Amino acid sequence: MAFDLDVAKRLGETEVALRLDAKEGITVLFGPSGVGKTSVLNMIAGLLPPDRGHVRVGGRTLFDSATDVPVQRRRAGYVFQDSRLFPHMRVAANLHYGGARASMVDAIAHMLDISHLFDRWPRTLSGGEAKRVAIGRALLSDPAFLLLDEPTASLDRVRASEVERAIADVRDELGLPILMVTHDRAEAERIATGIVEMERYIPPR
Repeated sequence: MAFDLDVAKRLGETEVALRLDAKEGITVLFGPSGVGKTSVLNMIAGLLPPDRGHVRVGGRTLFDSATDVPVQRRRAGYVFQDSRLFPHMRVAANLHYGGARASMVDAIAHMLDISHLFDRWPRTLSGGEAKRVAIGRALLSDPAFLLLDEPTASLDRVRASEVERAIADVRDELGLPILMVTHDRAEAERIATGIVEMERYIPPR
C-alpha cells in the first residue's frame, strides 16, 4: 500500500485522528479548515509526532511504538501551502538547491513546464508558476512520496488547472504515491484516485 496510517494527535481541545489505507495514485484528504489535514501531513513527514499509532509509506515504517525515523531520512517531498521558495535565489538556483544533476533538473522542469522560468526571481512568478516550481524542487530531493498541502489555494481557475495538470503528470510519469490536502470537493473529485473526508473531533475529557 502507498500510505498506511493509523495516527492520533491531541491538539488543544481537538484530537486529529485518521485511519488510511491508500493504494498508488493521488489520495486526497478533504475537509473544512481546522480538522487537522495539515497536521496529518506533518505527522507523515515527521514534523509532528503522533501520540499513538503508525505511519507506513510504501511498506516502510516511518513511525510506530518502536520506530521514529528522523525527518531527513523519511524521503518526503513536501510542498507547503505557501510554496516557500528561497526569495534570494532565481528559479534555477531553487531547483538546483538539493544538488540534483543538471539533466534531472532539466527533465523535471520540462515535465512541469517551468524551463522558461529559470532566470526569474520568485517574487515575479504567478501563484501557479511558484507552485509548479515548488513541486519541482520537492521532486528533485529524490522523494519516496509526495505531500501536497492545498496546492491550488488562492489560485484562480486557470492557474489551479495548470497545477492540477502538473500533479497528474507527476503521478503518470514518476509513479510516486501522492497525498494531497484540499478543502475543495470539486477539485478532489477531479484529481483523486481516492478521497478521504476528515471531520472535527473533540474527545471527552
